[in-house]
Amino acid sequence: MRVIVTGGAGFIGSHLVDTLLTRGDQVTVADDLSAGRPDRLPAAARLCKLDITDAAALTELARQDQPEVIFHCAARVSVPASVQDPLGDARTSVLGTIGVLQAAKLAGARVVFTSSCSVYGPNAPVPASEQATPAPASPYAAGKLAAEQYLSMWNQFHGTHHVILRLANVFGPRQENGVVSVFCRRALEGQSLIIHGFGTQTRDFVFVTDAVGALIAAADLSSAGIWNVGTGVQTSVFRLALLIRTIAGRRAMPVELSQYRQGDLLHSALAASKAEHDLGWKPAVSLEDGIREVVRELTAETLRC
Repeated sequence: MRVIVTGGAGFIGSHLVDTLLTRGDQVTVADDLSAGRPDRLPAAARLCKLDITDAAALTELARQDQPEVIFHCAARVSVPASVQDPLGDARTSVLGTIGVLQAAKLAGARVVFTSSCSVYGPNAPVPASEQATPAPASPYAAGKLAAEQYLSMWNQFHGTHHVILRLANVFGPRQENGVVSVFCRRALEGQSLIIHGFGTQTRDFVFVTDAVGALIAAADLSSAGIWNVGTGVQTSVFRLALLIRTIAGRRAMPVELSQYRQGDLLHSALAASKAEHDLGWKPAVSLEDGIREVVRELTAETLRC
């Protein structure tokens, strides 16, 4: 396929680019490099530095490349940052998505949008299915839901078949700010692990290569829809900290409690039986094996430095 990946120099995006290139797809990355890193990209990927809120530039890129699929991964990924700057977050999430939809319309491309489990909010069943009513509790989550609604409206209005994937807490190598990578990095550096809140909050952790597999499976499907991508398993942040200490060989590392962050959910997990039925997708990498991959990457990175 001819493919554009927005945010393709970021964490999930760069792993997606690797897999697409391995399949033999022709890949262009659209990234403003505010968080993405060009050194994550293989030479076979074409990098275009642009902001997805620049609709004219994005449309021109689509006109030139004529992609069959646009994987829309570009986003601000921090809930606390969205609380501090809701306008900037909305500009990226909402206006950026509208720009992607316009570019896709010009090229006749299908959009695969990476949304978030956060759209379900604090009162959803755990694990939440796609039938749960969204109730965002942060600007980040509200922006993701607004983008989803634009995609759904676009499908009805223009007869397109764009796809929404609601991802659980994705983790893996190359991630800089997720709780797994932060804990692993601090453990390897001999620093205490700081938990925001009491550590009883739970998350559904899905490894990045599993998330990428779901994105590609959704692109290969011909129909529109919304699918959860997660394991359905809740892991408390405190248990995560203990697990990382053990895998990193730092059992005596102290764990400290810090102030709860506004906008964080207490409990979150996704039921993904629909993705298994429709996409033939199931998570394959366990939390423990995924953490080992992150520890290996960070250790190798330290040795290179």
